[in-house]
Amino acid sequence: MRGMVTYDEELRAHNERLREAAEIRSGERVLDIGCGAGLTTREAARTAAPGTVLGVDISSAMLERARERAAAERLPNVTFELGDAQTHAFEAGGFDVAISRFGTMFFTDPIAAFANIARALRPDGRLVAIVWQRHDDNEWAVAIDEAVGTNMAEGMNPFSLADPDVTTPILERAGFADVRLEDVQEPMFFGSDVAEALEWVTGFGDVQDALDAMAPDARERALQRLREALGARCHPDRGVNFVSRAWLVTARRLRPR
Repeated sequence: MRGMVTYDEELRAHNERLREAAEIRSGERVLDIGCGAGLTTREAARTAAPGTVLGVDISSAMLERARERAAAERLPNVTFELGDAQTHAFEAGGFDVAISRFGTMFFTDPIAAFANIARALRPDGRLVAIVWQRHDDNEWAVAIDEAVGTNMAEGMNPFSLADPDVTTPILERAGFADVRLEDVQEPMFFGSDVAEALEWVTGFGDVQDALDAMAPDARERALQRLREALGARCHPDRGVNFVSRAWLVTARRLRPR
């Protein structure tokens, strides 16, 4: 079981940056890519009302939580659909703005995926997303990898959009213009103390897999290194916080010629 930390708490500072940049207005139609448990979707729904918001994710379990929370908050203008944004059949031109909080880095074909998102937007519709910068610029990723022996940049790489010289042409080829990447440096909250942070981090899939593959002695050494890394970033008042670097990506859909 994990501690009291949630993904939303971990990224609360990034969430603020995304919400401010999206500038969602009353009456707008919003698409939330990789919505998870739906915090960003619900926030958008409150701001967009009487406009509507659609949250899309590939996890049915996360979407079930999202639906429960939206119902508890009595938000009639939000819906959730199971689907991969790379191939999902969105209504063409059906949205004014697409938002994403770390939900666009895992596409197998990013040009096709962003082209599909662009088609879902009206001409001049806005894309506002947060993605990670380079692995080595993110203290949290480096510290975890060094402690446990993982490599977060392998496999489903969360840093796949870290290079502006790669990401900008991807978006332009997908049908976006006025692409901008703004540097975001915000803390990531891992827990109120080391014990809570350790429980949270050892719940990460790659960390869990690495620890499970170790012999008992090696596992204990890795856990001790992880405790020390978390302890070095623990403040009595702020809990365990790591420095992070991300890009706030903004663009608009090109008008058809």
